[in-house]
Amino acid sequence: MPRSSTDARRYAEAAFQVALQDGSVKVWADALGRAASAYADPRVGAVLRNPTVARQARQLVLERVLVQPLTQPVLNLVGLLMQRRRIELLPLVAAEFQRLVDRRDGVTTATVTSASELSGDERRDISDRLVQLTGGPVRLATAVDPALIGGLVVRVGDRQFDGSVRGRLERLRNRLVSSAL
Repeated sequence: MPRSSTDARRYAEAAFQVALQDGSVKVWADALGRAASAYADPRVGAVLRNPTVARQARQLVLERVLVQPLTQPVLNLVGLLMQRRRIELLPLVAAEFQRLVDRRDGVTTATVTSASELSGDERRDISDRLVQLTGGPVRLATAVDPALIGGLVVRVGDRQFDGSVRGRLERLRNRLVSSAL
């Protein structure tokens, strides 16, 4: 595991413990998500990464681009990341924090990759089916990979279900090659 992932996990776990103690897990998750989204803007990210700009000025920039203000504890975490010149970890910290929330709430994350963009009804149908399979709530992420030709590849935790045309063709090729030997 790269060091940045390990560091992000440590910050997220510490923040999660604080949030659990004061009962503000949802508030933390929302605020970290908003801060990470703001950081994703190239202009905001450039300012937040710039150590020549005073930390308070960088925090002020972050606060001004957000529709809702950050809570003081989240603002303190962002300030700590800037002070330690680790602000680039903010999106990873937010993602890891959300993973901890999901694990606590029993939410399973599933990634569905398709050859073309899924419609709202298709997403809903897939999500409903995954809820039946997992027996609990599912957070659905989607991706598009035209190389699949058609069908879907679904990853739930460490399990992968390949129902793509490309996957079927590869399995057919492997069977033909192994029977030819």
